[in-house]
Amino acid sequence: MATDSQGGGGHNPLEQFAVETWIDIDVAGLDLDITNSARVMAIATAAIIAFTMLSIGRRSMVPGRMQSLVELSYEFIANMIRDNVGNEGRPYFPFVFSLFMFILFCNMIGMLPYSFTVTSQIVVTFGLAFVVFIGVTIVGFVRHGVGFFGFFLPQGVPGFLAPLVIPIELLSYLIRPVSLGLRLFANLTAGHTMLKVFAGFVAPLGAFYIVPGAIPMAAVVGLTLLEFAIAFLQAYVFAVLSCIYLHDAIHMH
Repeated sequence: MATDSQGGGGHNPLEQFAVETWIDIDVAGLDLDITNSARVMAIATAAIIAFTMLSIGRRSMVPGRMQSLVELSYEFIANMIRDNVGNEGRPYFPFVFSLFMFILFCNMIGMLPYSFTVTSQIVVTFGLAFVVFIGVTIVGFVRHGVGFFGFFLPQGVPGFLAPLVIPIELLSYLIRPVSLGLRLFANLTAGHTMLKVFAGFVAPLGAFYIVPGAIPMAAVVGLTLLEFAIAFLQAYVFAVLSCIYLHDAIHMH
């Protein structure tokens, strides 16, 4: 995460989340500017392609480090889908794998100094969550047709409770993209903000006294390590919840 604001040295911990124009593009009055957010997403996509394609292109019987990482990532997502969706989830492996890797790489790039954390933008996290929501809903209707509406009335529920249960189940279903996107956004934003705040104490306290400055410095180091763990954990949680939603669409409870 950048320990300096995008604007160049401000002390507001929220300045690091500002979306700024990187390349100004105006075509026939249409604003097609490339922002720092779009730049990081493009870098993350290119890094994922390079990470997977270059490693696969150099396959060997005795895998090297990069090939081992790719194979480990493949098995990690494959096991996640197998455990949460079952064998029926195998066709959706490319989607879940791409989703996990994109969020993970964006999170990790956001930890680099003077970079930008894409997943701290709620429009991005909601966009990803909305794609999952729409995709899962389409899968449900393709597999079950109008029978997918039965998802909102679990088996065994007495008929007289239907007017109460159906609205609750429907609301719970519709709120999924909100909770999924908000969870990723809130965790990344809160962690990076806290890290920025503690980093701002290092120089003032260490200017005259080494010991007081060492305390926030130790906190920054600890929080940085914690943020790396959270960056991975949040990508994992997002992918796992997507698998759970996919399981519900395929198996109907």
